[in-house]
Amino acid sequence: MKLLFDLFPVILFFVAFKYSEKNPELAASWVASLLGSAAVDIKQAPILLATVVVIAATVAQIAWVWFKHGKVDKMLWVSLVLVGVFGGMTLIFQNENFIKWKPTILYWVFAGSMAFSALVLKKNAIKAMLGEQMKLPEAVWARVNLSWVAFFSFMGCLNLFVAFNFTTDTWVNFKLFGGMGLLFVFVLGQGMLLSKYVEEEK
Repeated sequence: MKLLFDLFPVILFFVAFKYSEKNPELAASWVASLLGSAAVDIKQAPILLATVVVIAATVAQIAWVWFKHGKVDKMLWVSLVLVGVFGGMTLIFQNENFIKWKPTILYWVFAGSMAFSALVLKKNAIKAMLGEQMKLPEAVWARVNLSWVAFFSFMGCLNLFVAFNFTTDTWVNFKLFGGMGLLFVFVLGQGMLLSKYVEEEK
């Protein structure tokens, strides 16, 4: 359920885009009405409507978290700022390239913040999250943290490759299934390796 909640904006983005692809004229009409614009490029209508939806969904997600817990994780705020900035530019200029950059910037923010925390603040983000569940040597924690930095850096580059070398439809599919699938495989692999290490140390 937590994973589905985190994916809530991405899922709605996907659904809105797919629906708009089949109904581009209706999507263009809705976007024009929402933006108060007289003309909306029908070819851009699906991604524009999906962008409106993902901005609204991200705002709703944060509002719900705030209502339930009284505080919001910093990365959710970062995600809101990025989707607001890049999504807003997509809508203003009716150019899908801006929203395509958003996942990459978010991945690189993750990677940069984890690297900065480890190198400058001397704090290991992964250890902070998992340190109570398992005991590992500092060298192992450092390698795990570095692997996450490398993964997010790679994902940022991969997103750009898919976004600007394939169709928008392919990118939208990758955004939901490819990105989340690779994250799941990486997390599963990390979990198996760490569990094996803990067992060997017993």
